[in-house]
Amino acid sequence: MLDQPPRPGRAQTRGQGKSHPLRGEAFAGFRTHSQGFWHFTPPHRLTRGLYTSAKDDVKVTRHTPLLKLNIGRMRRLRISAISYLNTAPLMWDFEHGDAATAFDISYTVPSRCAADLAAGSADIGIIPAAAYASLPELAVLPGIAIASCRPVRSILLVSKVPLDQIRSVALDTSSLTSVALTKVLFAKWWGQGRTFTSMAPDIETMMQAHDAGLVIGDPALKVNRSRYLTYDLAEEWIRLTGKPFVFAFWAVRQAGLKDVPAALDLAAVFQESRDHGLQPGNLDQIAREWAPRLGLSETEIRTYLTENIYYDLDPGCLNGLQLFYRYASECGALPAAPGLRFLDVAKIAAT
Repeated sequence: MLDQPPRPGRAQTRGQGKSHPLRGEAFAGFRTHSQGFWHFTPPHRLTRGLYTSAKDDVKVTRHTPLLKLNIGRMRRLRISAISYLNTAPLMWDFEHGDAATAFDISYTVPSRCAADLAAGSADIGIIPAAAYASLPELAVLPGIAIASCRPVRSILLVSKVPLDQIRSVALDTSSLTSVALTKVLFAKWWGQGRTFTSMAPDIETMMQAHDAGLVIGDPALKVNRSRYLTYDLAEEWIRLTGKPFVFAFWAVRQAGLKDVPAALDLAAVFQESRDHGLQPGNLDQIAREWAPRLGLSETEIRTYLTENIYYDLDPGCLNGLQLFYRYASECGALPAAPGLRFLDVAKIAAT
């Protein structure tokens, strides 16, 4: 792996850069750490992306051959991934390309991904941002996120009554970050004194016993908004803070990477999978496959993946993530989060 920090500010080659309304947020800086990580420090400047050419911002793909070369030298790494539509672009190369031969992949809900890493049953996982506050031994794969810079559509507070009349809230058990975000929004802006109860994500059952319910992921996309008042939590966060919201990112257990060759840029393998998944032709295929599963049109699927979800863990997202951790700690929704540590396989391999 290249001995360098993650580089935000990616090229606008995938149809996402143009739709980033918060690109002007503070930039990011990093400092080194001797144990094979990069630590996030207060933002100060923008550096160019891993795939950015100084001349024409064209992405250069060069890590897939390294993956093929090293497959025989490393044990199969175990990936715990999320079984939601919004991860389909991230998993493209693992489901359609050569990357699948180097990994064992299981699909679950966000909260289980974090539990799999904590238990040592997975080496790499898409973890809820909230889980990182309780798992400080993990390292973050740079540059990749499930985030939003505008309404996200798939994280909803659904209510029978106006916001100021809500007294009880059912919380989706498959979520960690959205639960913490709900508590932050109530504590900081909407008023305290509500009761929260964990429940399975069935909106009808939730509404029978509570004033409002939090639903996330694919179930939220299918909510009939004409029947209820709905509040998009990403939209509310952005309106109130002016910052993007990061729901999840790739994280790894450093102990699980001891056998990974230092020459293999593992972060780039995952970044390229994301980039390939967001290519127009591949997005069309994802839309065709997922539209009948969710009862949505192909256009709705494409719009969700290209406009509502933002896949770069860039400086603005890092800034928003730090603010979320601070607010969540202040209101008791999460423990104090450690500084963000970014993966450096070369240093891990040398220890």
